[in-house]
Amino acid sequence: MRRYGRTLVAVALTTSVVAGTAGWASGSAQRAVTGPPPGADAWRADTSLGRALPDPATAAPAEVAAFFAATTPAEDRALARRHPLVVGNLDGAPVRLRYTANAAAVRGTPFAHLAADGRRVLAFDPRGRGQVAEVFGDLERARHLAVVVPGSDVDAGTAERASDPYGTPAGMARALRAAAGPDTAVVAWTGYTTPVGVGLDAATGALAEAGAERLARFTRGLAAAGAPRPALFCHSYGSVVCGLAARRTYARDLVVLGSPGMRAENAAALGTDARVWAAKDPSDWIAKVPNVRFAGLGHGNDPAAPAFGARRVPAERAEGHTGYFAPGTDSLAAFATIARDAVPAGGAR
Repeated sequence: MRRYGRTLVAVALTTSVVAGTAGWASGSAQRAVTGPPPGADAWRADTSLGRALPDPATAAPAEVAAFFAATTPAEDRALARRHPLVVGNLDGAPVRLRYTANAAAVRGTPFAHLAADGRRVLAFDPRGRGQVAEVFGDLERARHLAVVVPGSDVDAGTAERASDPYGTPAGMARALRAAAGPDTAVVAWTGYTTPVGVGLDAATGALAEAGAERLARFTRGLAAAGAPRPALFCHSYGSVVCGLAARRTYARDLVVLGSPGMRAENAAALGTDARVWAAKDPSDWIAKVPNVRFAGLGHGNDPAAPAFGARRVPAERAEGHTGYFAPGTDSLAAFATIARDAVPAGGAR
């Protein structure tokens, strides 16, 4: 009974403090955005090419890539013009075509700033709070690739914040790309419905499960488009997403930072051949979150604990929960090394 009581206390504490990046506000329930993007029905009904277009709900990214390998540039441009939201979110479609489609899709929306010159939007979904994947660097020519998967309180409107430059996916991606060098491209992937504030969404896995499916498909789309096998950098609740997606993702490294748990007993239980890394700095408040799972609440064992079996990422000079990518930190230097497909000092198990 004493152990059971301790578990209940730990679960109660988990629901009070588990969060991602925004702090201690009350949480509000979110409904996950799933399924194909708006415009899918019109896309399916399009007979302009004299053959069926790949169904955005069921076609595998490899099938999408094969379809576009048989189209002409003029046909591609026409499809992107008529169906920008579908083409822009079609995993496996040519990267440059997706940029063109998404630049058109964001115009006239609250996220029109994403169409500014020089911005490369690889995915955009206006539903819910909005989702976006933005590329920093040259994805088509990069030798190395990283994908940043954020935690709570992030959407298309808050993927970058001047008040927290290294705590948002865009800020993390910029810092990582600058540290890793010009032959590395980094994707800031705000591609799932994240929890808002503190609440049951942050303490349970429902949103992470929906996000895991989207992340797995996104990485398979990168592979189908010829991109390098990426390293995934998963922050806070984003590490729950990565843990649930690990078996299905196309990734060479899985790096979690400020993690409340990955819903796995240990690294081997993730079922991935990717190298698994974990970072937690001494000042990160996530250490106050109990690593329990009970009645669907909590996310399990701490990936930064030696018993989990992840490789250690040094993070003694990181700054709180959102400062792992701050310039000059040991964590950013290690992340850059991993992004370049190398092993940082002290990175062995």
